Amino acid sequence: MKTTPSMILAALLSAALLPTAALAQADDPLKANGCLNCHDKEKKKVGPSFKDSAAKGVKPDDVVAKMKEGKGHPKLAKPDAELKKAVETALSTK
Repeated sequence: MKTTPSMILAALLSAALLPTAALAQADDPLKANGCLNCHDKEKKKVGPSFKDSAAKGVKPDDVVAKMKEGKGHPKLAKPDAELKKAVETALSTK
Protein backbone atom coordinates (compact mmCIF):
# COMPACT_ATOMS: atom_id res chain seq x y z
CA MET A 1 0.00 0.00 0.00
CA LYS A 2 1.32 3.40 -0.95
CA THR A 3 1.44 6.08 1.75
CA THR A 4 0.23 9.45 0.57
CA PRO A 5 0.72 12.83 2.22
CA SER A 6 -3.01 13.03 2.96
CA MET A 7 -2.87 9.68 4.81
CA ILE A 8 0.04 10.92 6.91
CA LEU A 9 -1.80 14.17 7.66
CA ALA A 10 -4.94 12.26 8.68
CA ALA A 11 -2.93 10.01 11.02
CA LEU A 12 -1.18 12.99 12.63
CA LEU A 13 -4.46 14.84 13.16
CA SER A 14 -6.08 11.77 14.69
CA ALA A 15 -3.19 11.30 17.09
CA ALA A 16 -3.28 14.98 18.04
CA LEU A 17 -7.00 14.95 18.83
CA LEU A 18 -7.00 11.88 21.10
CA PRO A 19 -5.28 13.56 24.07
CA THR A 20 -7.56 16.58 23.69
CA ALA A 21 -10.65 14.41 24.07
CA ALA A 22 -9.19 12.69 27.12
CA LEU A 23 -8.30 16.02 28.72
CA ALA A 24 -11.76 17.42 28.04
CA GLN A 25 -13.30 14.46 29.83
CA ALA A 26 -10.87 14.77 32.72
CA ASP A 27 -11.80 18.45 33.08
CA ASP A 28 -15.48 17.54 33.40
CA PRO A 29 -15.94 15.40 36.51
CA LEU A 30 -19.57 14.67 35.59
CA LYS A 31 -18.53 13.01 32.33
CA ALA A 32 -15.44 11.37 33.81
CA ASN A 33 -17.47 9.68 36.56
CA GLY A 34 -20.41 8.66 34.37
CA CYS A 35 -22.93 10.91 36.16
CA LEU A 36 -24.54 11.99 32.90
CA ASN A 37 -25.59 8.41 32.15
CA CYS A 38 -28.32 8.63 34.81
CA HIS A 39 -28.62 12.34 35.61
CA ASP A 40 -29.37 15.50 33.64
CA LYS A 41 -28.92 19.15 34.47
CA GLU A 42 -32.61 20.03 34.31
CA LYS A 43 -34.76 16.90 34.01
CA LYS A 44 -35.11 13.61 35.84
CA LYS A 45 -33.64 10.60 34.09
CA VAL A 46 -32.89 7.46 36.12
CA GLY A 47 -31.75 9.71 38.96
CA PRO A 48 -32.85 13.21 39.97
CA SER A 49 -31.76 16.27 38.01
CA PHE A 50 -28.83 18.26 39.32
CA LYS A 51 -31.10 21.29 39.58
CA ASP A 52 -33.64 19.45 41.79
CA SER A 53 -30.90 18.07 44.05
CA ALA A 54 -29.36 21.53 44.43
CA ALA A 55 -32.76 23.04 45.24
CA LYS A 56 -33.25 20.50 48.04
CA GLY A 57 -30.02 21.69 49.65
CA VAL A 58 -28.33 18.30 49.50
CA LYS A 59 -24.90 18.24 51.17
CA PRO A 60 -22.00 16.95 49.03
CA ASP A 61 -20.53 14.81 51.83
CA ASP A 62 -23.87 13.06 52.33
CA VAL A 63 -24.15 12.26 48.63
CA VAL A 64 -20.58 10.95 48.48
CA ALA A 65 -21.28 8.69 51.46
CA LYS A 66 -24.36 7.25 49.71
CA MET A 67 -22.37 6.70 46.53
CA LYS A 68 -19.60 4.88 48.43
CA GLU A 69 -22.06 2.73 50.43
CA GLY A 70 -24.46 2.04 47.58
CA LYS A 71 -27.48 3.42 49.45
CA GLY A 72 -29.93 5.05 47.04
CA HIS A 73 -27.22 5.16 44.38
CA PRO A 74 -25.14 2.49 42.65
CA LYS A 75 -22.01 1.77 44.69
CA LEU A 76 -18.93 3.51 43.30
CA ALA A 77 -15.35 2.56 44.14
CA LYS A 78 -13.70 5.88 43.36
CA PRO A 79 -11.68 8.23 45.55
CA ASP A 80 -13.76 10.47 47.82
CA ALA A 81 -12.11 13.62 46.46
CA GLU A 82 -13.03 12.69 42.88
CA LEU A 83 -16.64 11.96 43.80
CA LYS A 84 -16.91 15.11 45.90
CA LYS A 85 -15.66 17.23 42.97
CA ALA A 86 -18.34 15.67 40.73
CA VAL A 87 -21.08 16.19 43.33
CA GLU A 88 -20.06 19.79 43.95
CA THR A 89 -20.07 20.43 40.20
CA ALA A 90 -23.55 18.92 39.91
CA LEU A 91 -24.92 20.86 42.88
CA SER A 92 -23.55 24.14 41.53
CA THR A 93 -26.06 23.82 38.69
CA LYS A 94 -28.47 26.72 38.75
